[in-house]
Amino acid sequence: MDGAVARAVKLINDGALDAESVVSLAMRLGISSRHLARLFERHVGATPRQLAKTLRVQRAKRLLDAGGRTMTDIAFQAGFGSLRRFNAAFAEFYGRAPSSLRAKKNRG
Repeated sequence: MDGAVARAVKLINDGALDAESVVSLAMRLGISSRHLARLFERHVGATPRQLAKTLRVQRAKRLLDAGGRTMTDIAFQAGFGSLRRFNAAFAEFYGRAPSSLRAKKNRG
């Protein structure tokens, strides 16, 4: 994997795109956002934003599985800017609301 991509993935995993833009991330890496997008397409097969969303959903799923938190707490701790975006991302990835996954786990 390209060094810039590896650094970008680490920064994204650490939450870089939770509060800043892809342009800002590229500037931190010393490359243009277009070049970063090309590198991601070649090495990751997704955009930096898509990777960030996937990582946020994975963090949220772990928090959901751990229990003991409200949906709002989980959404913000996972890096979502709103509960609506959290619910939409879960619906996109899992085809259901996060609360239904918690309810299913509690029944099982």
